[in-house]
Amino acid sequence: EYPLHRHVSGFTSSLRTSSAEAFLPTAVDLANGLHRPHQKPAILRKISAAQQLSASEVVTHLGQTVVLASGTLSVLLHCEAVGNPKPTISWAKNGEEVKYNDRMLLQPDDSLQILAPVEADVGFYACNASNALGSDSVSIAVTLAGKPLIKASRATVINTESSAVTVDIGSTVKTIQRANVTISCQVAGVPEAEVTWFKNKVKLSSAHHLHDGLLLIANVSLSDEGLYSCKAANLRGEVTESSQLLVREPPRPLTYLEDLTAVLSSAGTSTRSVLTSPSGTKMTVSPGISALIGCAVDGHPTPNITWFYSGEPLSLQHRLLASGRILQILNISDAPDGEFSCLAQNEAGSLTQKTSLAVQEYQWSVDKLMACSASCGHKGVQLPQLRCLLDGAEVNISHCREKPKPALQPIACNRRDCPSRWMVTSWSPCTRSCSGGIQVRRVTCQRLTAKGSSAPVSNEACAQVSKRPVDTQNCNRQPCVEWVASSWGQCNGPCIGPRLAVQHRQIFCQTKDGTSVSLDQCSALPRPLSTQNCWTDVCGVHWRVSLWTVCTATCGNYGFQSRRVDCVHVRTNKPVLEHHCTWRPRPANWQRCNITPCENSTLLRGGEAVRCMGRKQGRAISQKCSTEPC
Repeated sequence: EYPLHRHVSGFTSSLRTSSAEAFLPTAVDLANGLHRPHQKPAILRKISAAQQLSASEVVTHLGQTVVLASGTLSVLLHCEAVGNPKPTISWAKNGEEVKYNDRMLLQPDDSLQILAPVEADVGFYACNASNALGSDSVSIAVTLAGKPLIKASRATVINTESSAVTVDIGSTVKTIQRANVTISCQVAGVPEAEVTWFKNKVKLSSAHHLHDGLLLIANVSLSDEGLYSCKAANLRGEVTESSQLLVREPPRPLTYLEDLTAVLSSAGTSTRSVLTSPSGTKMTVSPGISALIGCAVDGHPTPNITWFYSGEPLSLQHRLLASGRILQILNISDAPDGEFSCLAQNEAGSLTQKTSLAVQEYQWSVDKLMACSASCGHKGVQLPQLRCLLDGAEVNISHCREKPKPALQPIACNRRDCPSRWMVTSWSPCTRSCSGGIQVRRVTCQRLTAKGSSAPVSNEACAQVSKRPVDTQNCNRQPCVEWVASSWGQCNGPCIGPRLAVQHRQIFCQTKDGTSVSLDQCSALPRPLSTQNCWTDVCGVHWRVSLWTVCTATCGNYGFQSRRVDCVHVRTNKPVLEHHCTWRPRPANWQRCNITPCENSTLLRGGEAVRCMGRKQGRAISQKCSTEPC
């Protein structure tokens, strides 16, 4: 946008056009019928003063200021525009579309006529010309002689891209940093009004690029935010309009997120972290661990952050920390390989940052070989070393337990002739078990070939490599010793059970010639007992039983018999106190006998015959029984 300034009849008028490129034809161009194909609209500005056709009628072109007198009956506002296609003309008053009625008329030539103007008709009238290629707009002030009139707007202008923006006073401006903001305060008034600018009610100096009712705020920053006021004053009064300037900074990426460092320090060593970036970052993580993803952005006002996984809202288990700037995935195994992204938004714009997490799987590796089992000969083999890897680093083999193990194939190695070396047989048995003997073995010089055969060579070939091993050595040089025991001592102890009394003797270690030596020297020999159980005369007791008595009955349930049970000495066969025999089970001294049903039998009671009762063919019988045993 650009301003045009005209001085008409002593009054100042500020004129503005839209951002469309305007072709401003001259009077000669119009007279010659100039035609330009595909031309954006352009409104003709006339620099002549308003025509006072009569005391009651005023005719003017755009770009002028009309002062209404008490006798004015009509005001005609001309608007001439060129363009191809032909522009469409519309009128607005103080930013709002003019509503035509019997006093506010749109003439066939697109002029606006105001009949019988009143104080309510005072304001700024804008003619808007538009076609498919663009638009143009020019204003004209209609005022009374009196206090000034300011063209004001109640629009909200949001600038997120342009490096320059121009608004009318009264607008609310939200713009990005480093843009140039121009606030226009278009004033009309008779007498001419003086314009003064304020920021937050403090008068601004001329250093703020004040001229012709325009305030330029160049390269705006957060410090330029505030309420900017335009005061127009003359002898008849003053009027003030204000615009709120809000500086907005769209979200921008940061390389560091302090909150992430704080959260990570308290999360433990098993938690990994990564920052998102506009181009995307990558991180490989171990399965089962927790991951912190930081959305490092800044902006004014503080952006709102929304998280996504593979382009969809989060559905896996997670936590949001630090006002949403940190996303914690509690178990990274729940998220297969995919992309996490954060969308940061504020009034000035939006920014998407992303990161990709790759869950590294445990896997077996056989890329290393164990050491060869032999340095030469025919048996040398190497086995692949089975290792469990995570992201190329070796971990505990238990992590790969669920993975199938690869087959391990041994690899032949060091299959070559061995250098000549001494070969020895095992030592022969020692010629004596003690007091010094001799052992011998066979020593030869041989070479093991790569085919596995052993070839004898001269002793000189081995002597150049190492000293010849000995083939004879002394053995069993320890003196011959034996265990010697003293006689058994007295048998002592209570008679509680068989052979529980004990007796002792002393055990010595001595040489064959009778010299006592330490017990350690006989440790290789079986040691005789030094303690044993023994038998005393007191313990020679047992239970003695007599014969059973005759059973008291020959049948029935009441017969019993008894016998005598005594504890007697084995040698003397004399009774002793029973407690000497308690270590053996005591035999029973009575038992039941003849437990059989009675049928026509004789019952003896005290050796006398008694009546024997029985059943025969269903009737009772009775008879004298013999006194002889049945």
